[in-house]
Amino acid sequence: MTDNKSMTNDIDDHLEMRLLDEESRDEDSEVAHKNVNTSSYPYLGLILACISSLFFSLCSVIVKWLTNVHPMELAACRFVGVLLPAIPIVLWRNENPYPSGKRLMLLLRSFVGTTGLMLSFYAFRHMPLADSSVIVFSVPVFVAIFARIFLKEPCGFFNVITILLTLIGVILITRPPFIFGAHIPSLASDEQTGSTDLWAAVAAFSATLFGANVYVLLRALKGLHFSVIMTNFGAFALIQTVGVTWALDALCWPQCGIERLLVVALALFSFGGQILLTLSLQLEQAGPVAIARSADIVFAFIWQVLFFKEIPNAYSLAGAFLVTSSVMLTGLRKWVISLPENSPVKRKLAIFIK
Repeated sequence: MTDNKSMTNDIDDHLEMRLLDEESRDEDSEVAHKNVNTSSYPYLGLILACISSLFFSLCSVIVKWLTNVHPMELAACRFVGVLLPAIPIVLWRNENPYPSGKRLMLLLRSFVGTTGLMLSFYAFRHMPLADSSVIVFSVPVFVAIFARIFLKEPCGFFNVITILLTLIGVILITRPPFIFGAHIPSLASDEQTGSTDLWAAVAAFSATLFGANVYVLLRALKGLHFSVIMTNFGAFALIQTVGVTWALDALCWPQCGIERLLVVALALFSFGGQILLTLSLQLEQAGPVAIARSADIVFAFIWQVLFFKEIPNAYSLAGAFLVTSSVMLTGLRKWVISLPENSPVKRKLAIFIK
């Protein structure tokens, strides 16, 4: 069916806001907790993170549903939701939107993030919603590799284990024929050719690697306010996605009625999801928020079955379990590291910081 071949929203790029906020706030997470009174609502940050995941997953449903609009054009609409909340903050704080000495790094971050998004769009076009979401959502696990290469950060036993678990999960989801054989159905057995599935899997995994590099670039840019980085990213991404759409001769105006309403809803859900995510990271540390954002995968499976009648098989479920477990363990480790040295919890969970 056509619906089964259509794409979903970029979980990088709703994931992009999380990546940005986590890295730009890690240095002063303790200050943020001191400035925000959360005693009356101790779980408010986690609740907001889950609602943010709901909004972003609804963006995925909208983009997958709108098969008459090219995915790159929908990506441009999606980036309006990235740019809109950033511009007023930049103006309010009187920030320099294009600071000297950081311009090349800002352009590189924007290019890497946008290219990763386009690769994920190709994967979403040819893969089931839940499978593609799981692979793209595994970005945080691979950060350790590139942080080790470019930032010389340690990559310990814990990182190796989570990376291996994630790779096994991705293999179970993609089920490459050279490992499982031709008798095992691949990603989308109703596709016309197996080569399409292979390239979709390559695109999904490549998008994950690009997303991991976004983490590294954001760490290099952590001295800048997040609104500056988001303004540059949103503007660059709009230019790049509109340019690619024009080059593909795919620019069009959505049809009257429900399609135009869904395009507007896409931008609104993106905007709302990013605002809620920003608030959640102000109320809670990045580690627990990353764990709460695992709800993305749960929502993806629900929408896949409910709206697109795609029933995941045992391989996809097992792979999703391994990837989700790795992401949650990575978020838990991030939280444990942020605890005070005299914390009894940190002493009991010392394995997570090795």
